[in-house]
Amino acid sequence: MQYVEPLKSIDDINAIKEILRKNSQRDLLFFVFGINTGLRISDLLSLTVEDVWDGKEIKEFLYLKESDSSEPKAFYINQSIRKELKIYLSRHHFEMKDYLFKSKKNNSPISRQQAYRIINQAAKEAGITGKIGTHTIRKTFGYHAYRKGIAISILGRIFNHQSSAETLRYLGIDKNEKHLIKVDVNL
Repeated sequence: MQYVEPLKSIDDINAIKEILRKNSQRDLLFFVFGINTGLRISDLLSLTVEDVWDGKEIKEFLYLKESDSSEPKAFYINQSIRKELKIYLSRHHFEMKDYLFKSKKNNSPISRQQAYRIINQAAKEAGITGKIGTHTIRKTFGYHAYRKGIAISILGRIFNHQSSAETLRYLGIDKNEKHLIKVDVNL
């Protein structure tokens, strides 16, 4: 597997969103869901409608059971995801068991290869250079969460890393690099 980079520029992220918005609400939701949760590509692709929708409204948290743990992990469904999810669900008729990122060809989810093509093509159209792939969305989540002050130890748990050094390396962050972090409780 080749090393891919996170999208560090908010302008690049917004450019990709606009390109995906023009092409496909499903693909936009896929990207937004990934960069706001840090889910693995396999977990994203296996999501069903009932994972995020209770039949009346969008759930606050997505719960995923990991194979190595008896306790499910909770992932917050934030406003960015909610916004795109509402649009997506309102435009399509889904059954609760349907895959959220359903292929246009059958009832299966889009493939990993299709997910790669979606992300890579949008990045190219946006003029983004560098190595971009499906892991880019997961790394983008981690990079921006870290830059907004989320502890590297928390991110390491999300990514199932063994050390903070591994997480920093994964996110492409030099631990000696100085970056001011705003701690703003805004009470």
